[in-house]
Amino acid sequence: MSSLVVIGAQWGDEGKGKITDYLAQQAQVVVRYQGGNNAGHTVEVGDKQYKLHLIPSGIINEGKPCIIGNGVVIDPKALLDEIDYLENDGVSTDSLTISDRAHIIMPYHKILDELSEESLGDRKIGTTKKGIGPAYMDKTSRAGIRICDLLDEGIFANKLKIALEEKNKVLTLIYGHKPLVFDEIFSTYMEYGKRIKKYISDTSVEVYDWVKSDKKVLFEGAQGTLLDLDFGTYPYVTSSHPGSGGVCIGSGVGPTAINEVLGVVKAYTTRVGEGPFPTELFDRTGEYIREAGREFGTTTGRARRCGWFDGIILKFAVRVNGLTSLAITKLDTLTGIEKLNLCVGYEKDGKLISDFPASLEDLGKCKPIYEVMDGWDEDITMCKSYSALPENTRKYVEKIEEISGIPAKIISVGPNRSETMIRDDVFTS
Repeated sequence: MSSLVVIGAQWGDEGKGKITDYLAQQAQVVVRYQGGNNAGHTVEVGDKQYKLHLIPSGIINEGKPCIIGNGVVIDPKALLDEIDYLENDGVSTDSLTISDRAHIIMPYHKILDELSEESLGDRKIGTTKKGIGPAYMDKTSRAGIRICDLLDEGIFANKLKIALEEKNKVLTLIYGHKPLVFDEIFSTYMEYGKRIKKYISDTSVEVYDWVKSDKKVLFEGAQGTLLDLDFGTYPYVTSSHPGSGGVCIGSGVGPTAINEVLGVVKAYTTRVGEGPFPTELFDRTGEYIREAGREFGTTTGRARRCGWFDGIILKFAVRVNGLTSLAITKLDTLTGIEKLNLCVGYEKDGKLISDFPASLEDLGKCKPIYEVMDGWDEDITMCKSYSALPENTRKYVEKIEEISGIPAKIISVGPNRSETMIRDDVFTS
């Protein structure tokens, strides 16, 4: 058995799409286990760029089985738009399979997401307003509608009627919004169901069979550790579990199915949305990193907040995910910065903090303790091996390894597949 989980070890946007796409060339099946189309992966192959939101990044490797697991919440329209986008660009989606247990994002989820966010004012979470949170709320309250329900007209009609009775009360009485019409939603979603029917199956059986037959299985998540519902910077988090703990529930296999956990980290730190960010930069260096790293959301286009590398976050991610190795991305973005700061601890009220705090109030009081390292001016995007990197770049990587206590097996020096160095095999058996 040889399975690998790819985890975002920061606030998401670490470059998981590129790393997953690269590793999918070795894998025999790729599984997406949580989240929705509130996240985006950008994959560059040659001179082509693909922006994906729901479909696993492995789809670019033609013929590779790609599974959307039961832990994902699916907006059927967004899914079909993505399928059309890929097919129109010459990428076949015939190898795609969708879990019949995955929950569906309905129109009222998106409306409620937007209305709720607007009502919070200064206390807003910073959601993408794509209905992800409300869909997970319905799932938890046992009021959700699943993909398998789309396959039976009577079942779907009954569940939709029950849902609209409740949601229309909330929409009209609390938010003053017009009620939603059953017929319009029903006919639209029945058409969606017809189109996606060929992709639907019990994917937990498929994943189990792949694992038991000793295939290389790659598990792909969305977002990152600090957006995890339990271990992230709550309440500024997503509504699912991007960490390694979410893999088993979101794909329908047990923990013994997992061999290796690869944490993807940027050579610096970014986040989108609200909440404290100890190493955030508000100066020209922060702007430089944002522009050089093209730090704008794949899904929203929002500018990301940028800061120095945070070693406390990395150690936290290693612990809660059981990381066994690292992939360091976007090293090239730091080229040209004379001095680089790495956060190796926090100072709060005169005391050293070495663990990531649960309280946002405490985190907001934390000041980063930096170790300063020399930067590099050389263009590293053409480097094909680790030894070819400038000495200061290697020292920077090795400092990150020292902080984390695990090896950096993959080094990325650009967005393209070809700009990737493999220092050691991440698939083991």
